[in-house]
Amino acid sequence: MILYNIPPSGNCHKIRLMLSFLKIKYENHDLNLAVSEQTSNEYLKINQFGQAPVLDDNGTVIRDSQAILVYLAKKYGGEQWWPDDSYLLAQIMSWLSTTANEIQNGPARLRLHYKFGTEIDFKHATDTSNKVLDIINIHLSDKLWLVGSEATIADIALYPYLALAHEAHIDMTLYKHIQAWRIRFESLPKYLAMPGIFNNQ
Repeated sequence: MILYNIPPSGNCHKIRLMLSFLKIKYENHDLNLAVSEQTSNEYLKINQFGQAPVLDDNGTVIRDSQAILVYLAKKYGGEQWWPDDSYLLAQIMSWLSTTANEIQNGPARLRLHYKFGTEIDFKHATDTSNKVLDIINIHLSDKLWLVGSEATIADIALYPYLALAHEAHIDMTLYKHIQAWRIRFESLPKYLAMPGIFNNQ
């Protein structure tokens, strides 16, 4: 198994987390951004979008972090990570959609702006961040996890950009239920941090 990876990417970190939780051994291939490896002809044959992460599971190639989480959960995760209950699965998928939309267009985009100097629609990213963080904080006010009684790929999908929110200049002390959830998440067996994430911040 090979993971095509960009170390500072929260989307790539989701997959490193999942592989760690599942105790799956893999080869890590960090894309060389200095030579634009992600846009090379060789890499575009793997992922025509020129993005990471990409997972190559013995010839089965999956792109997109949410899709890879689904693949790993269904193939290797068992009941905790891929429950049989259709309603729980629907809830998980709704949070994956939130990750790909509001989280990506809010906290993740603000982080791109502050950490990497990317030009963005600052007001839209800020408004989106405030709204989605309020929703998640309220949702977690009476729950240990986003869906069900255990951590799922919904929690993995949301975790990196919430844990990196300080790099987006977001004051996460305003969201005490998200902070409590972070502590629980970071206490999971085989939890894996990344540069920029400070445990229980």
